[in-house]
Amino acid sequence: MMASSDVKSEIEDLREAIRYHNYRYYVLDDPEIPDAEYDRMMRRLLELESLYPELVTPDSPSQRVGAPPLEAFETVPHDLPMLSLANGFDDGEIREFDKRIKRMLKTDEKIEYVGEPKMDGLAIEVRYEGGILVRGATRGDGFTGEDVTANIKTIRAIPLKLRAPHSPIPTRFDARGEIFMPLEGFRALNQQRKKEGLPPFANPRNAAAGSLRQLDSRITAARPLDIYFYGVGVVEGITFTTHWEILKSLPEFGLKTNPHARVCHGVEEIITYFHDLLKVRDDFPYEMDGVVIKVNDLGLQRRLGEVSRSPRWAIAYKFPASQEMTQIEDITVQVGRTGVLTPVAIMKPVEVEGATVSRATLHNQDEIERKDIRVGDWVIVQRAGGVIPEVVRVIRSKRPPHAQPFIFPKECPVCGSTVVRLPGEASHRCMGISCPAQLKGKIRHFASKRAMNIDGLGQKLVDQLINRGLVKNFADIYRLTLEEIANLERMGEKSAQNLLNEIEESKATTLPRFLYALGIPLVGEHLAQVLAEHYGNLDALMSADEESLMGIDEIGPQVTQSLRTFFSAPDNQKVIQHLLDAGVHYEKTTKNRLPLSSEVFVFTGTLPNMTRDEAKKIVEGLGGTTANQVSRKITCVVAGEKAGSKLQKARELGIRILTPEAFQAILRKYSNPK
Repeated sequence: MMASSDVKSEIEDLREAIRYHNYRYYVLDDPEIPDAEYDRMMRRLLELESLYPELVTPDSPSQRVGAPPLEAFETVPHDLPMLSLANGFDDGEIREFDKRIKRMLKTDEKIEYVGEPKMDGLAIEVRYEGGILVRGATRGDGFTGEDVTANIKTIRAIPLKLRAPHSPIPTRFDARGEIFMPLEGFRALNQQRKKEGLPPFANPRNAAAGSLRQLDSRITAARPLDIYFYGVGVVEGITFTTHWEILKSLPEFGLKTNPHARVCHGVEEIITYFHDLLKVRDDFPYEMDGVVIKVNDLGLQRRLGEVSRSPRWAIAYKFPASQEMTQIEDITVQVGRTGVLTPVAIMKPVEVEGATVSRATLHNQDEIERKDIRVGDWVIVQRAGGVIPEVVRVIRSKRPPHAQPFIFPKECPVCGSTVVRLPGEASHRCMGISCPAQLKGKIRHFASKRAMNIDGLGQKLVDQLINRGLVKNFADIYRLTLEEIANLERMGEKSAQNLLNEIEESKATTLPRFLYALGIPLVGEHLAQVLAEHYGNLDALMSADEESLMGIDEIGPQVTQSLRTFFSAPDNQKVIQHLLDAGVHYEKTTKNRLPLSSEVFVFTGTLPNMTRDEAKKIVEGLGGTTANQVSRKITCVVAGEKAGSKLQKARELGIRILTPEAFQAILRKYSNPK
């Protein structure tokens, strides 16, 4: 049955009306019509769309019921990383944050900040192209998230189509927000789960995260999820000068923001804002665990930049966590995948914020000594940030006579290797190259693309190889046989042969890659390159003394001790020799013969004929360095198709910009023909 023009017009009118009333209800919190009238409009739209299914569009308000289940989430990259925030826990730390900002900006003037309630939920990024919602992704590790588009579309507070009554629709608009579950909905959901014999969720954050990460989006559609947007990623077609301008613009597009955000002039106003919210936090219809503080001026944000995975221009001021009292029965030591030893308190179980706590991190030796924590002590514990249990303080008046101080082990409790505490570090480390506690993480690192680049040696396969005792150190990888690999789960003879071919090809490498692959504490890709350029071969580096190492500009006492301890360990020497005996070899590295040794590259946009990882690998093979963010240290930005804000920042800083064709020309000039 063909739809008449009147039917088409009615459908479009209904959609626009429903979008408008969604905006009034979810964004402005000021509905114009009763729920019954809204329901009648939605029923009429569903009726017409069922009669004329060819008129259903992806951005129709009816398309929020969920899609058929997925087998797994796909991963998607964030064009601009979703950085995590450093934390502050008292007024003094926030004042120190303000002082750092002023020192870096070289000003005594008051800094204008924006304060926002820190929602206890799940961070996401939604992308609009031409005003239409095309993708939703979780924060993930900040650089790569999970594609949850089907689930995002079921949340009514997220518009399927942007509205822009006062300005043109941006060609691309990546909005970032926090998905959460209101307390009323959380309680109702848990009551329903109890009736169905299902375990209740521990807290609203877990409920929100579990709901958003359902492979069946119809389950997500039935959960009471909400969202507040707090910022943007890549934006094309519109510019902003302040964060407050962003927060004011988001609702105009139909993206709701937290009404309790506030502009604060100077650090004392932001501290007052924090304490105002702290007083009324229990009156809010959702959980929040602090306040996010951001420098308002976007130009100042760019000047301040980032450090590691956190912006220098923002901090999370956390609310005090709920606390309880219990007794420490023992202190044990855990060895992490990077070799760091972490003392852990074993305690009498106690319930904190709805969760049973029986273990708590003690962080390091300094923390234990500072708090004077002993086995047998009665202590106050809290769930830091609402999640990680920690010991706040000892109740000295309840200390029993038999309470024993904790002595940090000198040998790794897992492998017996030497435990060291490097200068300036708070942590103790196991220096064993084959420590079982670290082995799975070390093998995955050894085989990764930026190290030995053994494609196919992923996490599940590494787990099987180690669990079956086939791989106990790096060198064992090169002793694997076709039969051993083919007998693993989901591996046949062809797949096994492909992996063996990859292992064989990895034997020919470079010294920087080999050093990075060894996983020497504190030695990342850059320092591996520096060491390779300075010494040229492995023997010279392994025999280098403290004076020689300290003579290198970028090597300090921490890295020096790490290198000397690592290379002096007999087990480590044995594994390295076994690798060389197995045929692993590298070309000698000298700084003079590497044509790009003085260049630092950043890639943005899509490159023809190669991926970014492939491009980075080639640059580093020619002596260059790569980075993920644009700063004044960058010498070249390669801008491919759909280049984002990195390109604009490069222009502002006057950095050399290369087209993909110009980049290819450089590679042809310096790469050896095959």
